[in-house]
Amino acid sequence: MPKMVLSAPNFRRDLLNWYDRHQRSLPWRTPAPAGGRPEPYHVLLSEIMLQQTPVATVTDYFQRFLVQFPTIESLAQADEQRVLRLWQGLGYYSRARNLHRAAGVVMRDHGGVLPATVEGLRELPGIGRYTAAAIASIAFGKCVAAVDGNVTRVLCRLNGIESDPRRGATIERLWSLADSLISLRRPGDFNSAMMELGAIVCRPKSPQCLLCPVRHHCRAFAEQSQDRIPAPPKRRKLPRVRRWTFVIEWIFEGERRFRIERRPAVGRWAGMWQFPTIVAGCGAPADDDVERACPAAASVPRRILAIDHSLTHRRYRFTVFHGVAAAPDPDGIWASIDELDRYPLPKPHVTILAWLRNREASPTIGS
Repeated sequence: MPKMVLSAPNFRRDLLNWYDRHQRSLPWRTPAPAGGRPEPYHVLLSEIMLQQTPVATVTDYFQRFLVQFPTIESLAQADEQRVLRLWQGLGYYSRARNLHRAAGVVMRDHGGVLPATVEGLRELPGIGRYTAAAIASIAFGKCVAAVDGNVTRVLCRLNGIESDPRRGATIERLWSLADSLISLRRPGDFNSAMMELGAIVCRPKSPQCLLCPVRHHCRAFAEQSQDRIPAPPKRRKLPRVRRWTFVIEWIFEGERRFRIERRPAVGRWAGMWQFPTIVAGCGAPADDDVERACPAAASVPRRILAIDHSLTHRRYRFTVFHGVAAAPDPDGIWASIDELDRYPLPKPHVTILAWLRNREASPTIGS
């Protein structure tokens, strides 16, 4: 088969015509009243939320976030705990902390105006190569290509690239190819269209090639190699770490209250709150071990839950115990179930809170 030559002008035309007809209606794409482009703050917020998180999940969070923080100034002035609480459930909480810090930098160093260049954007906390390019092109019309996971897949298939797209040389080749295709007239729409194509047509598995508006430009489609391109990542076994979590209850003036503690300011789930949690051994917990680990309980805490939680680089197993406090620690934080809603909790601890709510609704649970 003769080598296909990708015609950039024809490719741009076919892609943008398809995008104009089929783009999804997403809240962050709404143009600002003046200027015809989306509000830069909305683009910043959506791009940070969309890192590692699908569109369907982000949409509701984006809209709730804007209700609480309608401007970058309101976000900069907010307490970090409030930001984390609103982010709860999206995961990758360093994104929320960096977003909050970036808002502060914009207010302090840029007069409340988001930088319009890739270079200026990359100086903000949490803004990397892709995010800066996406914001610069979509919000400000800068002619820069943006290569995320979806665009990587599209470019690999278009050009029949079978090398590992996670390797440095291939990454640079993909950015160069994206630069060669970018629309000078509509760079933001072009980048959005490439991402849209990868998300809904050129999918990782079972790509919808017969519905693809640019299939006639695609080498993988011509060679029927789309199912093996791009090269899949090598699977690796994730280490499993174990934690014991203690739900210690104290009844104060007829109301159940629970001991919580704040996590360290750095590391995983930094600055969030949790039920007291310790590193656990590998074996099954013995009563003596549990009692020593949780001396605040009046009796041996009883096992109530086992929660598995996977992150990018490790798996967690939380074994959860319930006990009643012999005497509450006067210096500790004891919160009612309703008060716990005010604290940002990691997802495993949100699961524990849901268990507690179910127990309140059905007292026989866990009795």
